[in-house]
Amino acid sequence: MKTLNEKILAITLLIEEKHPELSKFLLEMPVTIPDVNHPKVDDEMLQNYYQSLCDLLTEYEIEHPF
Repeated sequence: MKTLNEKILAITLLIEEKHPELSKFLLEMPVTIPDVNHPKVDDEMLQNYYQSLCDLLTEYEIEHPF
């Protein structure tokens, strides 16, 4: 879980530094809101969140190449 949290922090910082215009989407991602039936955060949830951040960044960089 610690490694996933570190990866999430790193990609979040990368998004905020490289593409601050995407920061608004970080708060809107439904993955960040725990499910009412399963409020506990687990490895699978963190992995899904990390993957959603990777997807967001990849899609944005494809659509907005340097």
